[in-house]
Amino acid sequence: MSRLQPLPLLVLASMALAAQATAQAREPFSVPLECQLESGGWHPCTMTVERIGEHWWLQVGQRRLDFRHDGQGRIELHEGSGPPREVSPSWSSQQALCWDGVCTKGNLPLD
Repeated sequence: MSRLQPLPLLVLASMALAAQATAQAREPFSVPLECQLESGGWHPCTMTVERIGEHWWLQVGQRRLDFRHDGQGRIELHEGSGPPREVSPSWSSQQALCWDGVCTKGNLPLD
């Protein structure tokens, strides 16, 4: 009859760290950026990413601009109680990532 051996402490600690890293990877995170709305001036803003490439939002002063990607090339921008509108991403000559009049620059979390 075989007897189960207890796992070494180092193995248990590694498993706990891996589980913690996986849980943290699913939590939203924020990065400070600069934003420009409708060709206005650049202002400090924050991008919060819930799921990279799927759901993120920009906080520009009191305005929250919520983006959702459907996984098939469509990105919708939601702001306030208004209807969502489809936007297209593009890079500007100022090395900013823009979505039809909403631009960001800085350390963008692209992947």
